[in-house]
Amino acid sequence: MARIVLKFGGTSVADTEKIERAAGKVAREVALGHEVAVIVSAMSGVTNQLVEYCSTVSPTFDTREYDTVVSSGEQVTAGLMAIAIQKLGIEARSWLGWQVPILCSEVHGKARIEDIDASKMLRHLGRGQVAVLAGFQGVTERSRIATLGRGGSDTTAVALAAALGADRCDIYTDVDGVYTTDPRIVKSARKINKISYEEMLELASLGAKVLQTRSVEMAYKRDIPVQVLSSFDEAIGSDLLGTLVTREEDIMEKEVVNGVAYDKSEAKITILNVPDTPGIAAEVFSVLADSEINVDMIVQNVSADGKVTDITFTAPEEDTDKAVDSLKAIDDLKEASIVANKEIVKISVVGIGMVSHAGVAQTMFETLASKGINIQVISTSEIKISVIIDKEYLELAVRALHTAYGLDADAAA
Repeated sequence: MARIVLKFGGTSVADTEKIERAAGKVAREVALGHEVAVIVSAMSGVTNQLVEYCSTVSPTFDTREYDTVVSSGEQVTAGLMAIAIQKLGIEARSWLGWQVPILCSEVHGKARIEDIDASKMLRHLGRGQVAVLAGFQGVTERSRIATLGRGGSDTTAVALAAALGADRCDIYTDVDGVYTTDPRIVKSARKINKISYEEMLELASLGAKVLQTRSVEMAYKRDIPVQVLSSFDEAIGSDLLGTLVTREEDIMEKEVVNGVAYDKSEAKITILNVPDTPGIAAEVFSVLADSEINVDMIVQNVSADGKVTDITFTAPEEDTDKAVDSLKAIDDLKEASIVANKEIVKISVVGIGMVSHAGVAQTMFETLASKGINIQVISTSEIKISVIIDKEYLELAVRALHTAYGLDADAAA
């Protein structure tokens, strides 16, 4: 017998028929003798509608009341899921974030989980009752509902799995696992059976949308095996047919490159003719931090005379105008020029095998060059290489790199 947490995303509980289908998977896990806790998202499209309601009433809404509104979607799903499980003859009850309780920070709309007291839920699980928890939400020390940001139900699931001491956390979604790249672009992309926390964290942060980055971080920190699988397949999590995110040492065959990711949501900003004096970079990025702009890749060039420099960085495309306005307010940049380019894409290759294999970067650069694709910015880590290229070459680059690293399904067969 194991203790497992099952999480069902919005597409998996999009209507009552799908909720009952998901309940059937829960029942099959219970029949195997497992203790089961279930996390549910709002029904597909509901959160967007609730957000629109808030914006319609007031574009400058109070985020505390916003959280009260948008958290209601998961509450509806939790109640319906509990009813569907009860219909199958299994004892179940719904839980809201404040009932557990899940203690969160005061940053409404983007709160972080600080603590979970799972003692009460553990007693209910011990009596054979299925716990159905509304994801995406918790409660602050001031007894206000707080939400965790988009994709927050993944984080709820992993955090609860850690608090319960669960053996595994299964994330049911509309895909049957993590793929070597986006199958919509590369038809020969293949499902990865096992992937390390480190690789999954890189892929999630680089644009892969299968798991929320914070959920992977928590799984890594607390060593919670996470499986990604489809809610539309007949298999259940205990069949282990999805992608298992686990420790590197639990993976026998370590690929040099395990995936190709892309992110179209970034913009490149270049500051030309920056005075090359101590502290100028600190001032630039302090201003951006004060404006709550997350900066990713950074490159600095020094001119031949050593008097001026150029600084290039990437940031979320939606923050481009705010970033430019913030930089224009810096006195030391009065003589500088600021150029923003939104027509770029970040392409990344990820793999724990890079640590012990030479030539990974060479393959990437030669492959892109052979397709006539110019590289604008390069960033590397132990298990990742990222480049910025023109957005028009996105699909060509992804397909070429996927083939170059032997990731195509027919190459692996």
